[in-house]
Formats: sequence, structure tokens, C-alpha cells
Amino acid sequence: MNNKLYLNKAQFEAELNRCLNCATKPCMSACPVNCSPQEFIQHAKNGEYKEAVASICKNNPMGHTCGLICPDQFCMKACVRGKIDFPINIPLVQATLINKYREDMVDGVSEPENGKKIAIVGAGPAGMAAAWKLIKLGYAVKLFEKTDKVGGALNLIPDYRLPYEVIEDDWNYINRIGKAEIEFNTQVDSPLELLDQGFDGVIMAIGEQNVIGLGVEGEENVVPYAEYLKEPDKFAGAKKVGIIGGGNVAADCAMTAKNLGADTVTLFVRRKIFDMKVTKKEMQELLNRQIDLMTTTRVCKVERNGDKLDVYTLSTQPGEKGYEDIADSVVKRKNFDMIIKAIGSRAEKPIEHENIIYAGDCKIGGSTIVEAVASGLDAAKLLDTKLKGEQK
Repeated sequence: MNNKLYLNKAQFEAELNRCLNCATKPCMSACPVNCSPQEFIQHAKNGEYKEAVASICKNNPMGHTCGLICPDQFCMKACVRGKIDFPINIPLVQATLINKYREDMVDGVSEPENGKKIAIVGAGPAGMAAAWKLIKLGYAVKLFEKTDKVGGALNLIPDYRLPYEVIEDDWNYINRIGKAEIEFNTQVDSPLELLDQGFDGVIMAIGEQNVIGLGVEGEENVVPYAEYLKEPDKFAGAKKVGIIGGGNVAADCAMTAKNLGADTVTLFVRRKIFDMKVTKKEMQELLNRQIDLMTTTRVCKVERNGDKLDVYTLSTQPGEKGYEDIADSVVKRKNFDMIIKAIGSRAEKPIEHENIIYAGDCKIGGSTIVEAVASGLDAAKLLDTKLKGEQK
């Protein structure tokens, strides 16, 4: 494991000692999965590291992954310490604890097997969390994953931020409960097929599978973000790169392009800089790596010129319906080697059925890791309630 991703001993102890042990636990209230940083930090301060890890994992089966990539908008934003100097880096404290002390820990008490089978389509964070909860509730669970590994969209996050072995560590923790099957390289065309096969319920955790189009002339010259982040080495050699988008995924694309040797990387962002959907850490990384942020700018055309691409942009400004184009503001920007679109994705239309529950990005839209986990847990609880209601 890359130790640079975690707090060293001095940093870890310093962060623990900054905790004010707030009785009101605002950090817990801000967490989508209701994890209590106040509780696990106090255990750690007392040297009770296993208890600290158990506190994290009782509500969050993906605590390792969340610790490394959870944004600063939840527990850190609520941290009272931020009113004095700056918030405790709660996610990294969490990741450091799990990395050092979870080891082969087995999950706590589960209910007896109830004889019912649940299918989960998609082994991303929502599907993995739903599997964990359903197994604990006594269900036999089988996941169907269209790729050859767990993680879903997490696998698009660059290794320097999230190594695959971290996702695998959370999956191994979930799997130590037992009873979870998984079938890789399997595409499920309709959840109704699974009900016909004898599953009592289905959770659809398939993410947002359709990349949003730009709707501009020359879009065929643009590389979708999923294609780029899945196999970035295939695109190495591009020295001047443009990225359309201003969120987390666009930032990942920008940093990846820089890491692959690009001399110039430009983000074309329709919004103002303070409206960009990135964390403070991501913004600092973009600035440190000298990524050009071309804000209030919309790409309206991408034109191939030999082996280069020319990009036409319009200026934008806030209006009644969001950011609107400014007339007569077209500028031609020449000689890009590659343009990547990272403006988001859309989910398939859901199938309405009593025992088919949707979870994660396909239900709530593009979300953070902890929101996807929370959605998966909620879906498992809802399905459990429905199935128990049928028994009465």
C-alpha cells in the first residue's frame, strides 16, 4: 500500500489531539452513513485502535475507500475545530486507522439465514454496501458485475488517489461475512429476468452508464472521460490537452494528463471558479500543477485540422436559467492534441416493480462515495422491509 496516501505517526497523533470531543457530534450528523468520527477518534486517542475501526465499520463497509476519497463537504465541513483554525482531516484519520488496524477483522453479529435470495446488479460502492447490509440481514446475495472486478466507477479514479487494492480491501472485509456470490463479466439486460429466475428481489446499482453528449459540431473528435480514465496510457503522448467540464472527474482527467506528460492542460468550465464542483484539495492540486482554468467558457465546436484539433468557445454569464452564452463572443483556440469531455452521465430509465430497488448514481445522480454507500444501505433496508411485509 502507498504509505504517502496516509497520515504518518506524528500527523495521525496531531489530528487526534485536535479533536474537541464535542458532545453534540456535528461530524456524525453531517455524515450520510451516520458514522461517528467523535467516537472513533476518542477510541484511537485511548489507544483502542480495534474499537476505533469497529466504530467506523459498523455503519460503513467501505470505510477504507471513503477515508481516501471522501470530500470535505460532510464531516470536515461540520467540524467545530474549523471555527478555531481548520477542520480535523477526519477522512484521512479514518483511512489511516483502517489501513493499519482492520487486518482480518470479521463483521459483527448477523441475523440467521432467512432462505431468501437477492440479486444485485452492479458491484460499485452502492452494490457492495447493499450486499453487506443484506447479508447481515440474513439474505443470500448474488452480485452480477459486467466488468472483471469490483468497484464500478471507483475504478476510473486514478491510482495515485485510489489504488485498486483499497477497493479490494473493503470488498474482502464485506466478503468475510460469507454467503456473497459474484459473477463477473456478466451483463444483465433486465432485472425482471432475475425475478423470473427465482430471486426474491433485485437491487439495481448500475451507475450512470450513458455519457452526456455536448451537442456540438465535431463532437466525434472528443474522447469521453470514461474511455480516457479506463485506459489513460493509451492516450499518452498528447502534449496539449483540453478538458470540457469543471467537476471531480474533469479534475481527475486533468491530473492524469499532466502525469502522462502533457505540457499544457486546459479546463473549459461553463461556471465561475467558485461554482466548480471540486474540493478545496482538488482545486489546490489543479493550481499547483498549473492547470489552466478557463471559466465562464463553453465549447461550441471542435474542428479537426490535420492531426490537431481546434476548439471554438463562447463566453458565458449567470442568467435566469443558469449560465447563458454571451452573443458574439466566439474565440478559436488552436492546436490541441486531444479534447476530453467530462460533463457527466445519465442513467437508464428505471423499471417499475415492487421488488426492484434502485441505488447509487442510477437513482440519485452523480454522487460522492459516501452518498453512494448510503444509497446502497437504504436500498437494502427498503427491500428488506418490502419482503418482510409480503410475509405477513
